[in-house]
Amino acid sequence: MPNKASFEKALVRFVESLSEHVSTDDGQWTVKGFIDIFKNVYTISSDTKIVSKILEIHLFPKILSFAQENGYRVVLADHQNYYPDISFIKSDDDSVRFAVDFKTTYRNPSKPHLCNGFTLGSHGEYFEKRTSKKKHPISL
Repeated sequence: MPNKASFEKALVRFVESLSEHVSTDDGQWTVKGFIDIFKNVYTISSDTKIVSKILEIHLFPKILSFAQENGYRVVLADHQNYYPDISFIKSDDDSVRFAVDFKTTYRNPSKPHLCNGFTLGSHGEYFEKRTSKKKHPISL
């Protein structure tokens, strides 16, 4: 029977492996920008919303593989600002569900050992008002 501790352990191991997919050994991003149909390349800005979305898209195949290898299926949020970004649902038991929300931040150059911090974002209301219609875990 899956439990929170075993899922968390597998997820942490998985997340630790992702840096090699999104960055080189010297810390360079593997995705450098966008390309249009005219072959113009647009570099990625440091805007956390853009970086976050690129990471989600770039990592999605890895997330699907993780889910399959661990006996889960992935369900995406119905709308852009709904919590959670994805849910892992046990393939053979719909009652076993884990919510995952992607968060991005940036390092503070004056304190390279720390990140700048996180906000609860649009799903913060859910933790205060469980009846909120916009920001709730998906119900299947």
